[in-house]
Amino acid sequence: MSKITESAPPSGLSQADPSRWRALVFIALAQLMVVLDATIVNIALPSAQQDLGISDGNRQWVITAYALAFGGLLLFGGRIADLWGRKRTFVVGLIGFAAASALGGAATGEAMMLGARALQGAFGALLAPAALSLLAVMFTDGKERAKAFGIYGAIAGGGGAVGLILGGFLTEYLNWRWTFFVNIPFAIIAAVGAYFVIREPAGGRNRAPLDIPGVLLSTLGLVSLVYGFTRAESDGWTDPVTIGLFAASVVLLAVFAFTESRVKSPLLPLRVVTDRNRGGVYLSLGLAVIAMFGLFLFLTYYLQVVKGYSPVKTGFAFLPMIAGMITGSTQIGARLMTRVPPRLLMGPGFLTAAVGMLLLTQLEIGSSYAGLILPAQLLLGLGMGTAFMPAMSLATHGVDPRDAGVASAMVNTSQQVGGAIGTALLNTIAASATTAYLTDHAAGATTPAAQKLLQLQGMVEGYAAAIWWAVGILVVSATLAITLINTGKPGTGAVAGSGADADDEVKVPVIAH
Repeated sequence: MSKITESAPPSGLSQADPSRWRALVFIALAQLMVVLDATIVNIALPSAQQDLGISDGNRQWVITAYALAFGGLLLFGGRIADLWGRKRTFVVGLIGFAAASALGGAATGEAMMLGARALQGAFGALLAPAALSLLAVMFTDGKERAKAFGIYGAIAGGGGAVGLILGGFLTEYLNWRWTFFVNIPFAIIAAVGAYFVIREPAGGRNRAPLDIPGVLLSTLGLVSLVYGFTRAESDGWTDPVTIGLFAASVVLLAVFAFTESRVKSPLLPLRVVTDRNRGGVYLSLGLAVIAMFGLFLFLTYYLQVVKGYSPVKTGFAFLPMIAGMITGSTQIGARLMTRVPPRLLMGPGFLTAAVGMLLLTQLEIGSSYAGLILPAQLLLGLGMGTAFMPAMSLATHGVDPRDAGVASAMVNTSQQVGGAIGTALLNTIAASATTAYLTDHAAGATTPAAQKLLQLQGMVEGYAAAIWWAVGILVVSATLAITLINTGKPGTGAVAGSGADADDEVKVPVIAH
């Protein structure tokens, strides 16, 4: 049995960085840019497709190219952050993301656009783990860490909805190209600020040789998994290529896990994911993101297609969710994180979000925004904000500083894979329910007006059916958080294992949760 003893933080972590709060501003700005990009391009896609002559068959690749590069390279990006240093990786990621965004905004054809999106994803995979791991190593005091992760969690959760507002404004009043160009000032300000303000603690790098087999296996495995779900959405779950991609991802990731247990300097030390608390965070967070991504998709279509909202009005319609996330993260999660065990924030948080999702199963064509959608969004935002905050912090809890980058990458990987699954799975469920409804009621629609009404009713029936699944997924997420996560509140002595050898005495810095 491993014996865990509490000790003072190691040198380099003992003295808090006086510029850490200024550093948080630039880290948060970079995180906002990455999260914005996940949704802002969706709003601009129809205009960009028309301008660049992208076919309907290839349209999805504007989204998929980014998702594959980002999801496939995240573990590699996290390991690079541990090897190069988080600050350097963070700045390089920002500069590269800005350059790729400029390329996308200036795109003159399909190939240039798809290349730019893949580059954005690759640099995002450097940037995202570096940002989270910088927070993990810079904020070691329990109360300060709670506030810092509260802000980060609110941005991680609410940034996608902000992207809908900004994307609507830029597309409607300027040009779709500005949904790319808008990243450039974000990236430049964050990079310059980070260069001058961030002081990474000493002694936190992992200078072990790069695990090349691990890089190849994890990248190919994750790309196969994400692309499998993307293809399932467009070509069906029984398509031979879809099945082949899923089979390949299972084999590749299994070989990756076996390889990591054998090599001297693994890309992903298994101690990072086999820790009960971190494993619980990765699983519950990934499942919750499945539900969230499905909601963004359905609510956007419902508001624009069924209710006839403009892109800008649709974006503003998501404001209650953003307000709820900020409140849940900074006022509930951050205030309670140092007083109660994380599972008592994450479990009830996911259940509160499930109640909000449950309200949305009652959607009808004539549903009132104020009477149904607004309260549902507030509950969703409050629940997710409350749960996201301790989850982001706990994901790097008790991790050796040299593993902070790859542990942070696992959070992003669970979110990215969860997003791909959510979009494909819930969209498929909604489409099947819509088709079944139209088939059952087609005979009664004999006039053009009746047929149009039937189409809208079918869409809403499909959304409601998929949202029921999202409710169930959030309940499972809450159950996993409550049962798997067992670290206690400050003073209980519950410290996440460091994953050292079984007979070693492990000394870890005391980081209050």
